[in-house]
Amino acid sequence: MPAIIDGKLFFYADSPPRRLMDLFSVKWSSMVLHALYHWPNYRARTGELRRSLQGISKKMLFQTLKELEQRGLIARHVYDVVPPKVDYRLTPLGMTFAAPIEQMYQWGLENQAALDEMEAHYRAATDTPSSALHNPDRAADAD
Repeated sequence: MPAIIDGKLFFYADSPPRRLMDLFSVKWSSMVLHALYHWPNYRARTGELRRSLQGISKKMLFQTLKELEQRGLIARHVYDVVPPKVDYRLTPLGMTFAAPIEQMYQWGLENQAALDEMEAHYRAATDTPSSALHNPDRAADAD
């Protein structure tokens, strides 16, 4: 649990808020959970997820799916058919994580002006062109 020492808040590595933020700090984890939350029956095939998450590589998608499965947030379902068919589904535990993610995404939709202002401050401080912030491939080219 967080502790207050000498009037200052400390978040220990094993504190629940810190463990939660560790999950959200991985960009693709929250986006995969968000995407699955909006698919019919909270499930999607790998290719569908990849097409719906612009910018994710196949390798990163598989790593993210594996980690979310290991954490119990999604379940992998393999159908007994040829050719093989696999889909990923939110688990009941994953549904509990989807609610705060939905709140963050809704905040983003409702506060686009604040996000634009934040981006402008960042751009001014780093002299980063706006297009590089929205296109990671261009940002890498700028280095």
